[in-house]
Amino acid sequence: MANFLTTSDGHFVDNPRYARVGVDRLSAAQQVLVRKQRGSNNRLGLRETVANRHRKVANQRRDFYHKVARRLVKEYDVPVVEDLRVANMSRRAKAKPDPENPGQLPPNVASAKIGPNRSFNDSGWAQFRSILEAKAEDAGRTVMSVNPRHTSQTCHECGHVDAGNRVSQARFLCRRCGHEAHADVNAARNILGAGLALLVAQAT
Repeated sequence: MANFLTTSDGHFVDNPRYARVGVDRLSAAQQVLVRKQRGSNNRLGLRETVANRHRKVANQRRDFYHKVARRLVKEYDVPVVEDLRVANMSRRAKAKPDPENPGQLPPNVASAKIGPNRSFNDSGWAQFRSILEAKAEDAGRTVMSVNPRHTSQTCHECGHVDAGNRVSQARFLCRRCGHEAHADVNAARNILGAGLALLVAQAT
């Protein structure tokens, strides 16, 4: 995930990747820990070191979430987010039969999801959404939640839905009308539009 979030007016919030930044130090401490004798003072000390490094990452994330949520609630009257099923997005890929070898399974492709899963989990979207909703409530606002289906494939200008519209992670080019934009900005505008439509429907 290159960006933690993108707003409909084209502002990007970088993904700080706190866990990835500290992964080397954490891994080194964990490797030393497993070699220490159980019950020894050295092992107890290292356990505390590992716990402290986990705690540091958690605190950094939480501080970042609070700052971003505070800014969004201050600057936007109607916060709208996708209703993402976080657990499903990071679930291990299911094995599929190999069409070229009936009765057999192809090589495990779960490793292909390790990077994206780690990046998504590092972003901590579920925890951020909870913090955003709490701050919005304190400000007398409500966070609107919309179905994420096709938000990244729909052209905000003409409404054409096509998986091919999403040329790359960052580029959106509508195959029908030629509208070109940053893919995340186009999706954010679709999300806002869906949220406002839901808001109007609830008011009538």
